[in-house]
Amino acid sequence: MWFKNLRLFRFTQPFTLGAAELQEQLQEKAFHPCGRQELFRYGWVPPLPVALTADQEPQFVHACNGYLMLCLQREDKVLPAAVVRDAVTERCRQIEQQQARKVFRKERDQIKDEVMLELLPRAFSKSQRIFGYIAPREKLLLIDAASASKAELFTSHLRDSLGTLPIILPASKQAPVDAMTQWLTQQQAPSPFVLEKDCELSNPADSANVIRCKAQELEADEVQTMLESGKRCTKLAMTWNDCLQCVVQDDLSVKRLRFADELLEQASEGNIEDQAQQFDQDFAVMSLELSRFCKDLFKAFGGLERTRVV
Repeated sequence: MWFKNLRLFRFTQPFTLGAAELQEQLQEKAFHPCGRQELFRYGWVPPLPVALTADQEPQFVHACNGYLMLCLQREDKVLPAAVVRDAVTERCRQIEQQQARKVFRKERDQIKDEVMLELLPRAFSKSQRIFGYIAPREKLLLIDAASASKAELFTSHLRDSLGTLPIILPASKQAPVDAMTQWLTQQQAPSPFVLEKDCELSNPADSANVIRCKAQELEADEVQTMLESGKRCTKLAMTWNDCLQCVVQDDLSVKRLRFADELLEQASEGNIEDQAQQFDQDFAVMSLELSRFCKDLFKAFGGLERTRVV
């Protein structure tokens, strides 16, 4: 459950729903497996990894210290492109032989649709889960998603479930690319951040001109020369407060989030009897640290613009 990525959204209005009210609304959009003719389906599932008895209702909200954890599950039917292509080719070959005519593109596309419908009931399925939690005190929604599209799937389904979701992407007063370029040039990030050895430099005049530095001493002459030539820092690896390592991107999203062993050990202390208790303790420790991390992250970029939307 420990987040590996971070997509941040800021509430423009206070989030006032409690766990019970949120549970009532989410259960209307709960996950159900794909039907025989469906390519994909998604919905809410319980965040806690516990088995339910016949008389227990699934809990779609896990509350801890005022934070509300949710989990979206998506199921996709797996139809290998090669299998579909071979089946379509064979179907077209049979038509051409039996009817002594050529199958053109429009008909071939129609045959492909028919083949997919026939194969779907026998297709394997794969599932993925996207965790996210609401932090009402901080007016934040934090989602463990590596891509913007996964975060959008989470937020759009949450909006459908609640009827409204007044959130925006956080916009800092100082542009992240300007700040990170400055930190890299000066070889110092604002405390409690410390620069690590990975970064990405791009040419503002040519988006395809990108240099990725990995396990590189960032004070090296070649890195500084690229900065002097006009390259801008769009991704920067840092350590925060000796507690977690991450890569901050120019849209304020965070990747490669890794928590220190001390925090993981702290979450395992005490008399933990089952998975549910471990999940609860993990969530408590993680949410506390991420709350502090986000506060320092926004501060490092000059704070947030309250009226600006990106």
